[in-house]
Amino acid sequence: MISGSIQNIFVLMLENRAFDHMLGYSGITGTDAESGQPTKINGVDGSESNTYNGTTYGIDQGADWVMPVDPGHEFPDVLEQLSGAGATYPSGGPYPPINNSGFVASYAAVCQAAKKQSDPGEIMKCYSPGQLPVLNALAREFVICDGWHASMPGPTWPNRMFVHAASSGGLDHSPTTAEIVLWESLDGFQFPKGTIFDALKRKNVSRRLYGGDDFPMLAGLKGIELSDIRPYRYFGQDLQDNYPYAYTFIEPSYNAAADYKCSTSQHPLDDVTRGEALIKCTYEAIRNSPLWNGSLLIVTWDEHGGFYDHVAPPEAAPPGDTVPGSGHNQYGFAFDRYGPRVPALIVSPLIPRNLIDHRLYDHASVPATLEVLFDLQPLTNRDGAARDLTPLLTLPAPRADAPASLPSPAESGVGGCPPFSCSGAESMEAASAAAAVSDPAASVNAGNLPSVIHAAMRQDLALAPEQKSRILAQVGSLRTRGDAAKYLEQVGQKLHAVQQRGQSGH
Repeated sequence: MISGSIQNIFVLMLENRAFDHMLGYSGITGTDAESGQPTKINGVDGSESNTYNGTTYGIDQGADWVMPVDPGHEFPDVLEQLSGAGATYPSGGPYPPINNSGFVASYAAVCQAAKKQSDPGEIMKCYSPGQLPVLNALAREFVICDGWHASMPGPTWPNRMFVHAASSGGLDHSPTTAEIVLWESLDGFQFPKGTIFDALKRKNVSRRLYGGDDFPMLAGLKGIELSDIRPYRYFGQDLQDNYPYAYTFIEPSYNAAADYKCSTSQHPLDDVTRGEALIKCTYEAIRNSPLWNGSLLIVTWDEHGGFYDHVAPPEAAPPGDTVPGSGHNQYGFAFDRYGPRVPALIVSPLIPRNLIDHRLYDHASVPATLEVLFDLQPLTNRDGAARDLTPLLTLPAPRADAPASLPSPAESGVGGCPPFSCSGAESMEAASAAAAVSDPAASVNAGNLPSVIHAAMRQDLALAPEQKSRILAQVGSLRTRGDAAKYLEQVGQKLHAVQQRGQSGH
């Protein structure tokens, strides 16, 4: 049974943006959430810099809407960014001293490897408040957490796993297609302590998962069913119709095979304003629904994406469910260090206006909060030690002054994609069609693409479990992005046929 006045918890997780990169120049002032005293956001002061090849690159306003090259954010990339060139990590740790000196060098190396020209200082650029009006308005209206860190210094999928399981099951890297096929041949990726979805199910707590496209990454988790996932375009209307789900997790669209073009994920290779539109849609749908007075919305980003942040990640409580060198543990990471900061906004009518929370959080604070609200036991030592968000809910009655709408996203001038619509006037198919597969001959094993393929493969298996051997063999044979795009299209067509027959559920 849910406790207190909160009846519906929503989480929206976007992609690959650091705190300073998004809000470092916001200049937000407000009330300290802990002390009640006036305070200001822990952003940049203009003195921050990195030196590379004898040139000093300072922090600056006016980040690009779209990055020319995807910054590195695998475990070795982040190691260089945090601890400098030549830093090494011995299996089992400890993590070397952190001085945040290697961001420019890391980005320069990625550009060189990609044989693309880009100013190494791009990685030090931050958005001005006017570039991100939605994010800044929401941050000033509710709570901005400037001590929220990614759960580990590495890529997307391990960090997203911490939201769902307070652990990555030992995974410290982006998986390959060979790994995901092996997982499914052994009946799925295993978390020794299960996921928050497993815990909620045992308590008979209802949940709903929304995907901005056909293949939200959480569909790759064991225990997630086809009936759990619904296209995001129905989100706003669903909230008006006796919405029965206590916990809702929302993923953006990705278009990973097309370098994320025309997606809403805010991945660095796509227009950041499309993600701004998704944030606006999500907030306004909840704010203008019958659920608003008992709602809690968490908006955050999975990891820093290689962008500069000036705060050194502190030590973290290891989940304790795996040991360095165990399965999925490529670099021997001990999970005893957080990753760089990411933005996190906490939204509820039961929270006073314009708070700034300087306390330490990470993605395990999401399951920790659910555990308090639903009277659940911690999954691992990480969420057991994590700070939950319920102390922010201090108002005795819902605020009546929360805005019904947020500003419109800025005009980036980036073209080539259909406009984003909350209710789906722009369909997933239209966005995908506008984004051609980038470099179709490139390896399938890059970034998030195998994780998206994993989500598609599990849905494919759910649709045709008797064809497991064939499906695993097909995925195992994928070699290029072009191969991946064809497979994703095939599975998408199967899913759409099921949806059209009215079998996707509500």
